[in-house]
Amino acid sequence: MFLCCGDSLFDLFVDSDSQDNDIALSGGVGGSPLNVAIGLSRLGHHSRYLTRLSTDPFGQRMQRHLDNNQIDTSLCVQTGQNTTLAIVEKQNDGSAKYVFYTDNTADASINPADIPDTLPADIQVLHVASYSTVLPETGATLQALVERESQHRAISFDPNLRLMVEPDLTLWRQAFKNIGQHAFFIKASDEDVDALVGEGQYEKFLQQCLQLGAQVAVVTRGPNGAMAADANGQTVTLPGLEIEVEDTVGAGDTFQAAALHWLVSNHHIGALDHGRTQLTGELDLAACVSFAIKAAAVTCTRRGADLPRLNDIESS
Repeated sequence: MFLCCGDSLFDLFVDSDSQDNDIALSGGVGGSPLNVAIGLSRLGHHSRYLTRLSTDPFGQRMQRHLDNNQIDTSLCVQTGQNTTLAIVEKQNDGSAKYVFYTDNTADASINPADIPDTLPADIQVLHVASYSTVLPETGATLQALVERESQHRAISFDPNLRLMVEPDLTLWRQAFKNIGQHAFFIKASDEDVDALVGEGQYEKFLQQCLQLGAQVAVVTRGPNGAMAADANGQTVTLPGLEIEVEDTVGAGDTFQAAALHWLVSNHHIGALDHGRTQLTGELDLAACVSFAIKAAAVTCTRRGADLPRLNDIESS
């Protein structure tokens, strides 16, 4: 039912007991769209992934992690290129600071030959996100895939800017336009919006998404909750939840997966109309956003991108 594409990396966390003259690391599988794929699987959906997967030790562990989470990797391409690495250091407020190593790595080298001529017919939603949408050949490949597949299924998009990978905001803005004009659902963080549109321009961003043709658009605001708008004219602003934050890694991806789960489970992703997926019925936008905020809060109480299952959200 879902296909996620792009980033597949290892997050290497700087341990708090590291000294000035050394660094202790502990790692885990990461990557924004990969996290979404795992989140959707843990919420009970058939979830597929499409990327280049390295055969190095990191890639082998990644494959096992995907298998353990029942992710269908039949569309992935095996390669001897190294796995992308991200060094993650937790800040005092629980937020994460990243440094990425993407030079000639597996997921940063997706090319047109890696994309099947046709995708399985049962895929209802195609999701793309983050740096894989702006890297030269990989970005062009995924943007072309989105354009092609928007004629057959709903597109989900999270720009998830990583300026340490690609500092040129022009490329991020162009990718936002190229993908956003085909997207059914767009989610961005407040930091993404600050960079793409202007500091604090959240309502303007939501309206830009709807003008591009999105049916649902959201801005997540960390501890301050989220704002959302839909094609039916609804707008909502909901507060965050008071929790003890371990770190925020994977919170936005959890929100994305939970919102998509809610939309599909409540039958709001409808049929194509003139090549665009339409929103069906009257959407309870507040309920959708509230569910996604609750899911993201669960992830924030855990270390790293450990996305929740349905019972974790319902019991929290």
